[in-house]
Amino acid sequence: MNQPFVSGALETPAGQVPRVTSRLTFADRLGGCKARWGLGRMNYKVDPGLYALHSPGDSSPVLVTANYKLTLDALRRELGGLDAWILVVDTNGINVWCAAGKGTFGTEGVAAAIRDHGLEKVVSHRRVILPQLGAPGAAAHELKRLSGFGAVFGPIAASHLPVFLARGLKATPVMRKKQFPWRERAVLIPMELVAALKWGLMIAAALTILGGLGPGSFSGSYLANALGHGLWAGAAVLWAALAGSVGGPLLLPWLPGRAFALKGLWLGLGAWLALTALARPAPLEGLGWLGLMLALVSFLVMNFTGASTYTSLSGVKKEMRWAVPAQIGLGALGLIAWLASPWLV
Repeated sequence: MNQPFVSGALETPAGQVPRVTSRLTFADRLGGCKARWGLGRMNYKVDPGLYALHSPGDSSPVLVTANYKLTLDALRRELGGLDAWILVVDTNGINVWCAAGKGTFGTEGVAAAIRDHGLEKVVSHRRVILPQLGAPGAAAHELKRLSGFGAVFGPIAASHLPVFLARGLKATPVMRKKQFPWRERAVLIPMELVAALKWGLMIAAALTILGGLGPGSFSGSYLANALGHGLWAGAAVLWAALAGSVGGPLLLPWLPGRAFALKGLWLGLGAWLALTALARPAPLEGLGWLGLMLALVSFLVMNFTGASTYTSLSGVKKEMRWAVPAQIGLGALGLIAWLASPWLV
């Protein structure tokens, strides 16, 4: 009851139920923005339990979701003025799709939530609406056996729920197909960028320091070498981090190839061409940048498989078996060429 997004309570035969609305406050939006940037994301969750959206009655639908705050906010935001019950399952603060894969959103968890929160006392019907993306972890026939409640799988997108409910729980083909438009890819960029820059800044700093080691570095030229040869290499790493974490998600459908690592190679090549056109490095130094940037951008775009909607665990493992050794090799060759370039001018 004392959660900031709860706007009151509704009396039911099972006791008081926290009431929420479909309107997100500034605090809700700020919390969601912070989570997108990785600030408190691993603990951005709500108390599991039964919630009343607006003023539901005993015949109102029951929507099941996870206790990740972003997930709950996305659900209630799309329901407008509808009256409904929202049953929040404890998924350890993980979204529905990931929780279904990890086993924290499943048949037994939903059945336990139905029993623990006295849902049979609150509604006259015996049906819950499960998110379609929770299907890998939840079986409707098992839920009926364990809880006495049947289940219907709702549409993939929460935005389709009002129409789905108005159609008598009938989904259209569009409602069953997961899209991955540029807006959905773009919203994932902050998390990708923060992770990339965390390591990128450390690598860039290390290369700047190493860049001071060259001809004359022990006779007063160390700083000049570091600020020239080293700093440009650091800039190349940061440019690669930006290209992989921002350009990768945005350009994903148009980059050639099926493997994400291969898509990253093309993007890395484009980033390298842009940087060398600006900096005009010596040939061997430029080749060093090429190896480093191809390896880093390829790895970052391949890492995006965990955020995409059309990869599989077996496919990712298969890709990594050849891509990771190739990326390590490219990076090592690039580093060697870059380290050698001041001595071979």
